[in-house]
Amino acid sequence: MKMGFGYAFQAFVLVLSVAMAAEARSIVVGGSENWRPGFNYTDWALKNSPFYINDTLVFKYEAPHNVYLLPNLWSFIKCDFKDAKLIASAEDGGGDGVKVDLTATRLYYFASSDSDDCSAGMMKFFAVPLPRLQG
Repeated sequence: MKMGFGYAFQAFVLVLSVAMAAEARSIVVGGSENWRPGFNYTDWALKNSPFYINDTLVFKYEAPHNVYLLPNLWSFIKCDFKDAKLIASAEDGGGDGVKVDLTATRLYYFASSDSDDCSAGMMKFFAVPLPRLQG
């Protein structure tokens, strides 16, 4: 009898976790630290992954910082903003922040171009959203 309950409980937890994975999340980048210099966002991304398709990343910050979407790994490593897309300017990060929807399974490279934020390796991270499991 105990063994049957144990299996039922495990099955319930599995179904619950699949159902939770099906819900899109809104995730504040950096959590309570927001998007700011001196914080390791690569570490934050690893601790808060996996990200899923249709999750929303919310960037909250104060000027002079910004948010760019870099086109490739080379640009990310070198902090080359030449072909990057400005997602949010220095004035956009207050209030509710700037929302970025993760709409496809691909690499998203994010960074701030202000001062040495990116080249210091701190105000940048990447995300690879996974497909959601359908229960």
